[in-house]
Amino acid sequence: MNVTTPIKAIALSAGSRISISNLTWQDFEQLLLDTGEDRNTRMVYYKGTLEIMSPLALHERPHRIIADIVKTILEFQERDWEDFGSTTFKHTGIAGVEPDTCFYIQNADLVRDCTSMDLSIYPPPDLAIKSDVTSKTALQAYESILVPEVWIYSNLNLAIHVLQGDRYIQTNTSLVFPDLLIAELIPTLVQQAIKQGTSRILRNLKSQLKSTQL
Repeated sequence: MNVTTPIKAIALSAGSRISISNLTWQDFEQLLLDTGEDRNTRMVYYKGTLEIMSPLALHERPHRIIADIVKTILEFQERDWEDFGSTTFKHTGIAGVEPDTCFYIQNADLVRDCTSMDLSIYPPPDLAIKSDVTSKTALQAYESILVPEVWIYSNLNLAIHVLQGDRYIQTNTSLVFPDLLIAELIPTLVQQAIKQGTSRILRNLKSQLKSTQL
């Protein structure tokens, strides 16, 4: 069944989401090729179900701020990192996900030469970040790809999902930053950035890190 034409013809308004069932992996792969990397939608595929979301500007800004916060803390801690943005990660035949942004931290040295993501060669990202509501289907896809940690920012809250075995548990402790109260820190800083400006709160964060040695 050729599904690419009708799906491509669907005009999603900003902030909307659709779910399509009974889609083959080959259909998903072809859709990725046909729509290209410059589209303004995010896709997640898991065992025949495809979800497509067109983010609002209000959706986009928080995850960008969170990414800047993550980089600021990692730089202070003198840790290496690689930002892979919304790269498509695929478990062939099973799952495909596109985080809003993601990081390699513990495995940063393993992906520096990566120009085309292949999970049979490279590990999954150490941290994936999603802004707004993420469905059960999306979390199942991340589980399939074995992403160790997923942050979901929604309704001024940060939910931390950590992989234990083959399932996520929600916790207040981050694997990436075990010594920081990330679930409290991130929402506070995001709201401050929206009100005061991102550059200002990042400078303040650097000063706070230096003064408290968090």
